[in-house]
Amino acid sequence: MPTVFTHEFNTPVYKGKVSFDTGLFIDGRFVDGSDGTAIDIVNPTNGKVIAFISEGTQKDVDLAVDAAEKAFETTWGLNCSGNKRGLLNKLASLMEEHTDELAALEALDTGKAFNAARSKDIPGAIACIRYFAGWADKISGRVIETTEERFTYTRHEPIGVVSQIIPWNSPLLMFTWKIAPALTTGNTVVLKPFEITPLTAIWVCHLAKEAGFPPGVLNVVTGYGNTVGSAISSHMRIYKIAFTGSSLVRRKVMEAAAKSNLKNVTLELGGKSPNIIFNDADLEQAVHWAMLGIFSNQGQSCIAGSRIFVQEGIYDEFLQRFTEKSRSIKVGDPFAPDTFQGLQVSEMQYDRIMGYIDSGKKEGAKIHIGGERHGSEGYFIQPTIFLDTNPDMCIVKEEIFGPVSVVIKFKDEEDIVRQANDTAYGLAAAVFTKDVNRAIMTVHKLKAGTVWVNCYGIGDPNTPFGGFKQSGIGHEMGEYALNNYTEVKSVNMNLGLKV
Repeated sequence: MPTVFTHEFNTPVYKGKVSFDTGLFIDGRFVDGSDGTAIDIVNPTNGKVIAFISEGTQKDVDLAVDAAEKAFETTWGLNCSGNKRGLLNKLASLMEEHTDELAALEALDTGKAFNAARSKDIPGAIACIRYFAGWADKISGRVIETTEERFTYTRHEPIGVVSQIIPWNSPLLMFTWKIAPALTTGNTVVLKPFEITPLTAIWVCHLAKEAGFPPGVLNVVTGYGNTVGSAISSHMRIYKIAFTGSSLVRRKVMEAAAKSNLKNVTLELGGKSPNIIFNDADLEQAVHWAMLGIFSNQGQSCIAGSRIFVQEGIYDEFLQRFTEKSRSIKVGDPFAPDTFQGLQVSEMQYDRIMGYIDSGKKEGAKIHIGGERHGSEGYFIQPTIFLDTNPDMCIVKEEIFGPVSVVIKFKDEEDIVRQANDTAYGLAAAVFTKDVNRAIMTVHKLKAGTVWVNCYGIGDPNTPFGGFKQSGIGHEMGEYALNNYTEVKSVNMNLGLKV
């Protein structure tokens, strides 16, 4: 029998108890992995083991695919057009009822602030499910005019069994971003959460079962990348894979997809996003959004505005205000009511970020503030600002995925477009200016999939999200996401053509 995870929360922001099976979710049941082994889940606040989850294997992936295939052919796919919307909306309602439990699990598992999870992550996940539920009965093809003797139309059909691999930084959001468009288009899912942050994904499987999803429609196989991830990427009966994670792993996913059955691949990868602040920007707002852009979620965000470019006329004043704002950030216990920045997700991630900070020092950059551990226990890092950098430094070129920023001076529009686009990534960017013409001209020259003007990091379920260059392939969210999970079939009917 799978292990039952039980935890009593007695914190200033949430008091309550959760208890649920932590097995693999296959064919509507929670089961042990085939080898009977488990993975430790560690509380990043103190490094203590808080749960054990079942460890999946290649055999378990095969079982999940079997279940998903059966469901696709019998209870989902093209056989459930009238009920998908109702089931997805029921799931969203159950998530809404359990908002506090989900936020508490997310904070416990990842180290992010409970209040941030409750105000942003959980509502965002629920909104995503509801948005795509609305598409369930609206996916249609087109009639194409050819000749009077022919009737030609297209159908948008589900692919079948699709697989998804999600990261650890915002587990519940990424879970819903993946499953919602896949399920609403009629596909069945085999999903692998990141092995150290699986608790909200498992909990939502319990809610999906309660909502009434047929067995096999949603399957979650927890495990390691080199076993479960590899098995999913190379499986011959999975025809689509969507991956969010690092650029290094994406190469392995693409290679496995190509070598197996040429799976359709969607990738949402990293970024080194430029945040551009012109002389005429509303300085108070620019400082606030810049702080949110880099230090939200402990800097563990693919869209983090880690390269802050400030025009020379306001550079000194911006730096002074940004420094004060950054120093005012409350770093600490995720369950404290005033915590803004929690802790890094794991010791490995903490060490990686500190390695980049050391690299910046060695390469000659100046630490303006931060650069050290915060406190003596847990994987906390002070909000860090580097100055006096050059484009060849690792802290300027590479994604750090932590609370580390560089502030760089620029001269004019031509200079900033060149500097901003000087990166292998192209996920996001921001422009702060009161000049609408300047904003539009700069936005159009930036090589990034999402560009914010006079704000940072906001998004909606109906807005596509994807990257240029090495930041990804395809788009998630919005109507564009539906294209990832459908095949277009052209049908040509002869009404009177004779040969």
